[in-house]
Amino acid sequence: MTPTLAEQHLPHAGAAPRVDRRARARDWAEIQERMLVPLYEAVYDRLEVGRGTRLLALGCGSGLALLLAASRGAEVTGVDSGADERLALAHERLRPPRRGPRARTAARIVDGCPRDAAPAPGDPAYTLLTAFGPAGHTAGAPGSLGEELAAVTPLARHEAPVVLAGWGPPERCSTASVLRVAAKLADPGADAGRPRPAGRDDLEETARRAGLRPDGSGRVACPFGYADMDSAVRGMFSTGLFDAAIEATDPEQVGKELAEALHPHRRADGTVWMPNVFRYLIARIP
Repeated sequence: MTPTLAEQHLPHAGAAPRVDRRARARDWAEIQERMLVPLYEAVYDRLEVGRGTRLLALGCGSGLALLLAASRGAEVTGVDSGADERLALAHERLRPPRRGPRARTAARIVDGCPRDAAPAPGDPAYTLLTAFGPAGHTAGAPGSLGEELAAVTPLARHEAPVVLAGWGPPERCSTASVLRVAAKLADPGADAGRPRPAGRDDLEETARRAGLRPDGSGRVACPFGYADMDSAVRGMFSTGLFDAAIEATDPEQVGKELAEALHPHRRADGTVWMPNVFRYLIARIP
């Protein structure tokens, strides 16, 4: 019997997960992460990222944001933990060409905690820190981000910009209605991994906890567009935002309710389209 869409991407209820982590990472890299390109480019344009920029990206995942910065001439380092499959894709993406006039400087990808990404002895300090990834994390999360930033800011120059990003107001994010499925089905007693509406001051509060000084913000339109319903379901699952719901309830129920929540966003040609606005904050290291 051919497995259902939910069975292909979700674990069996009451059993050890059998999610294909490599396929999930590919779905993120090939379907979902590209939705955030307008956010990455808007930030890089505003901060004039290019040659002379030494970038450290926290939670770098599969490395698309790093690749875009490297294509502008920046020296890039990415760090993440517990994301082996995504980091493997980052290594693939950022492997420099063997030859050619536009060959990139080799990127550094670190599997570990932010402190593990300290510049090598003799290397200059970082000139830019980023913490992207709003589509793959709950709003204002993880709770330890402020602590991670506080630990890593000594690796950067004085007054270096630090960029935080998150979901925009729920009324400006069509995907908010879809994420309510994850929040509704997740274990009420387990806050970790449960999506919640974005708070107006989430980014500022995270910066404050890290001892940073806010220095500007912006909003960017990042619509989520998919070729069909299958791609939409795979893309949403790849964010990890539904994992808590999967663990707390029947996996097939999660898949069914996710498809139902996506249905109003399906257009006549079969594509799925959800307009969203994301917000970023630029803070400075005092």
